[in-house]
Amino acid sequence: MASFGFFACVGQSTVGMVEKWGRFSHVAQPGLHCLNPCLGEWMAGRLSLRVQSLDVRCDTKTKDNVFVTVVCSIQYRVVRQNADDAFYELQNPREQIQAYVFDVVRACVPRMILDEVFEQKDEIAKAVSEELEKVMGAYGYSIEQTLIVDVEPDLTVRRAMNEINAAQRLRMAAVDKAEAEKILQVKRAEGEAEAKYLSGYGIARQRQAITEGLRESVLAFSNNVPGTSAKDVMDLVLVTQYFDTMKEIGNSSKNTTVFLPHGPGHVGDITNQIRNGLMQGSAADTSS
Repeated sequence: MASFGFFACVGQSTVGMVEKWGRFSHVAQPGLHCLNPCLGEWMAGRLSLRVQSLDVRCDTKTKDNVFVTVVCSIQYRVVRQNADDAFYELQNPREQIQAYVFDVVRACVPRMILDEVFEQKDEIAKAVSEELEKVMGAYGYSIEQTLIVDVEPDLTVRRAMNEINAAQRLRMAAVDKAEAEKILQVKRAEGEAEAKYLSGYGIARQRQAITEGLRESVLAFSNNVPGTSAKDVMDLVLVTQYFDTMKEIGNSSKNTTVFLPHGPGHVGDITNQIRNGLMQGSAADTSS
């Protein structure tokens, strides 16, 4: 890209603007060129044909009055066939691109709420690209790509959004926890109901077995000992169980004071009470 007297060298991916007596003559392609200063020829300047990138930060406001900073990344290049327009028409193409980006973004974003700005970034980028293509194409520039790389709300707004999100998640967690506790309570109640049912069923079978055993014992004793009635045998069995119960209470490791009426008369009363209870239980099991 250097000039040495009558010669000028243009680098790869670059074009040179050759003027003659101050007027544009032709575009110099990459390579070595011979210029004749005596005829007024000289290299006015060079343009790079490489893709260039420009990041534009635009401050604007959304429809719901939230101030945001939209960061646009513009990739552009000079069209080789229109390199003379790009060189002579625009003095500062980067400022020109930045001005049009500001115009389009500040026209699109105020019509959207904050959530829509995040959701419709591609639509904003498309609007910016179409406007730049229409305007910059007339000056010899091609817009290769337009990206909305970031949307930055104000710091207080971001903090508020995070708090709202955290509150929503805490509320959802509380609902899930309550549902789990509800399920545990229901299952616990179902288990207790099932346990009580099985316990009652077991007690009923236990009483039935005791009644069957007592009946067999009374019948066997009456048959083997002549002159005894079923009532005598029943009284003997009940008194035996009464004394066995007292023995178990006395042998228990966790003794407590138990007051029971004791004596011949009281034993008869207890026998009658036990007999009546067993007969009522047997009657209830038979009816069921």
